[in-house]
Amino acid sequence: MTKRIARQVLLVARRELRGFFDQPTAYVLAVAFLGLGLFLSFRSLYAMSVASLRPFFDLLPWLLVVFVPAVTMRSLAEERRGRTFEWLIAQPLSEPEVVAGKFLGSWLFVLITLAGTLPMAAGVLAASEADAGIMIAQYVGAALLAAQMIAVGIWASSLTRNQITAFILGASVCFALLLIGTPVVQIGLPRVIGGWLLQLSVISHFENVARGVIDLRDLLYFASTCGLFLLLAVAALGRERLSPGGDAYRRLRVGTGAIALAVLVLNLLGGHVRGRLDLTDDNLFTLSEGSREILGGLDDIVNLTLFLSDDLPQEIQITVRDVRDLVADLRNASGGMLAVREVNPDDGENGEEEASSLGIQPIEFNVIGDDEFQVKRGYFGLALTYAGEHETIPVIQAAHDLEFRLVSGIARMTAEERPTLAFMTGFGAREPYDQTIASFRESVGDRYDVTSVNMETDSAATLDADSIDVLVVAAPQQPVTPEVADAVDGYLNAGGAALLLMERHAFHSQGPAAMTMPVATGLEDVLAARGVESTGELVFDLKSHERVTTRRGIFTVYQPYPFWPVASRGDEHATNRDLGNIGLGWASPFTWREDDPAVTPLWTTTESGGTRPTGAHVTPGLELVPSEGETGVHAVAVAVDPAAAATEEDDEGGGDEAERSGGRIVAVGDADFLEERFVRANSQNLVFAANAVDWLVQDEALIGIRSKDRTPPALVFESDAGRGALKWTSLIGVPALFILLGFARVTGRTKRAQRRWRAAREKEADIE
Repeated sequence: MTKRIARQVLLVARRELRGFFDQPTAYVLAVAFLGLGLFLSFRSLYAMSVASLRPFFDLLPWLLVVFVPAVTMRSLAEERRGRTFEWLIAQPLSEPEVVAGKFLGSWLFVLITLAGTLPMAAGVLAASEADAGIMIAQYVGAALLAAQMIAVGIWASSLTRNQITAFILGASVCFALLLIGTPVVQIGLPRVIGGWLLQLSVISHFENVARGVIDLRDLLYFASTCGLFLLLAVAALGRERLSPGGDAYRRLRVGTGAIALAVLVLNLLGGHVRGRLDLTDDNLFTLSEGSREILGGLDDIVNLTLFLSDDLPQEIQITVRDVRDLVADLRNASGGMLAVREVNPDDGENGEEEASSLGIQPIEFNVIGDDEFQVKRGYFGLALTYAGEHETIPVIQAAHDLEFRLVSGIARMTAEERPTLAFMTGFGAREPYDQTIASFRESVGDRYDVTSVNMETDSAATLDADSIDVLVVAAPQQPVTPEVADAVDGYLNAGGAALLLMERHAFHSQGPAAMTMPVATGLEDVLAARGVESTGELVFDLKSHERVTTRRGIFTVYQPYPFWPVASRGDEHATNRDLGNIGLGWASPFTWREDDPAVTPLWTTTESGGTRPTGAHVTPGLELVPSEGETGVHAVAVAVDPAAAATEEDDEGGGDEAERSGGRIVAVGDADFLEERFVRANSQNLVFAANAVDWLVQDEALIGIRSKDRTPPALVFESDAGRGALKWTSLIGVPALFILLGFARVTGRTKRAQRRWRAAREKEADIE
């Protein structure tokens, strides 16, 4: 029985799909959809230089609102208008089989059309380190969204014989499902009604899938709404054969209404269903192993209290759902050692007093009441408490960094002692409380005791590897004395660890021209003794770099600046794990013996990187024309781990372990990358620096959590030819392929019909 139904459904689907490819209208729709979607997507994709298909998938729901109803408007309306529906039903086919076949054929046509965007996706993957898992999830979400809208379109087509009426009705319902989830509608609705409509809206469910997570709640939404509209289509067709006063007709109405109500309740209460599949390459939406390690190692109860009002604005409800899911995952990973409470401070004075005592402040937002904007207050904060200490997040603004903030807070409160991070000051080096690196100080200050050691003025100052866990030397502007260099060398030989920010250039502006002046730190020999040389040259990258604004008369010009390279990840290392790139300013390269196992390149330029000697002009807008063979990959940050090299050499039976003694080093050929202007432009700068500190102190549990960066990597092409090939292959090649296929199919339709007619006649003649 099941096989027979499947055969019948596939028969109708094949007939429907063949009908699309035999009609010129379908090709016009496909080419228009692809042409408009790809054109607008490439404008955003290339303008932002970000390796992500979000520009296309953000636009996709609004394109499908028009495209899908245009595809489905003739599915059943044309059958009824042409009196062929009665012929279909006269065959051994039921209404559900006809509707299912029509749905499957239309869905396959839309999926084939969507496949026209795959060359764009493949090109982005080939040109960058884009997350393939996110793209897979985005296409899964597109397929689910298309299925839902096709079901709506088929239902609309089942109600009328007029294709235009079916198109208008289908497009209106699809548009309404999109519109009810937008802020412009939500802000004008009462909270309860707005919450219900948000649960029923396409936007929230599609956006959740498009970020790389297949959530069971979203699957239930798309599957249930798709099934509901297909059921309504079956009911619309079936009622024509039933007497309006008969029992069968009443049962049909009652059954359809009951199922519609069940689907509505399922989606309104579906927020309590949990379960998801994280398709992102780096498991961005799954608890990291570091979190599980820290939470699993708790030996005492830590309390987590989520302060959450019931009537928060609807536009943050997705964040509320993510926070609740994360808190539940943390509780499960702790084995019961994380005690979780959810408190609504609006329910009584005790909750409000508790929130206030922990530093949780109410937030204000607008709602519409009595036909005017009103200001309301609500709570959305979180507090951790343990042994008299507390860690507070007064207002949760986003969920993407919440795992790190919570787990690092738990690690800090439960740690027996805090490591020491000391800035070596003097000689023009940056101090820990320099406002230009305030974000870096704050990022490490919650887990490390940040101090400073002035090696220039304090003759009694020493660098003791037993009391200083990590030494930071941030861009000395004058050479340190030989005694200080020997002290740093001795600290490293004793097992100390150091973060060396080697600023080898001072920016100098004279009139309209700008240039760099050489800077010697006095620590070059310390690095050289460990096999790494800081050349002091100036790095540029012609393909991957930041853009700067300059004044040209009365206009502000936005132009590329190769001397601010956007470095790509080098070899795999704990410090650059899950990160895509960092941005630097006027950086210097490092060189070392290629077969040295102690040195790992962390960040490098592209193949279009090059160097200029110190003192070169660096004025924005200056054209760089390197000579043939001058460009190549240059490392701008390295890690030195003598212990790892000694282990490798011992395994190979060679080398002298004594020569490989000493502590770890992370050296960066730039200090500007930690300034606020660079950190604001690229948050991965700060993540890398914090990861480097954790790696140096040999505490890597938090690195995997902190490195969960959801910022897409840069889209960098090695040549203009590759950039143009991707764009024009997608914009012209794919639509042209559909046009050629359509021309061949449509013009050959008569010949195929004649062949089928002759074959039928010959078969009849053989029978006679």
